[in-house]
Amino acid sequence: MNPIRIQRGCVAVVERHARKESSLECCGLLAGRDGLITQAFPATNVSPRPATSYEIAPREIFDRIREMRAAGLELLGIYHSHPNSPNEPSPRDIAQAYYPGAAYFILSPLLGNPRPVRAFSIRDGRVTEFEIEVVGA
Repeated sequence: MNPIRIQRGCVAVVERHARKESSLECCGLLAGRDGLITQAFPATNVSPRPATSYEIAPREIFDRIREMRAAGLELLGIYHSHPNSPNEPSPRDIAQAYYPGAAYFILSPLLGNPRPVRAFSIRDGRVTEFEIEVVGA
């Protein structure tokens, strides 16, 4: 599987978001073109249990995708954090992976995690980890 490419600035945005919401699961969308993620769209977690799950309101998803299209971008990824568990897909993450063409980034805000950002393909219940290639400034 090819590596997923993301600009360094986007990684910084999602890592800051995860640290800011360190006791809750943060979440958002990632966009770009030609297979390169160039912009992060932090979202509001509307889950009734935000410490252990995430949910982005359908209206917010619709609005962000409209912004992406207006900017000539496409949805390439979705991110969320696991503040109190390993940053790998949970059974809930796998069951709710509704965008099979998107990369699912899972962050760990815990200090000292050797891999604080990981990305996965989740399709038909199968999980494959991507290598992440961070590019640019």
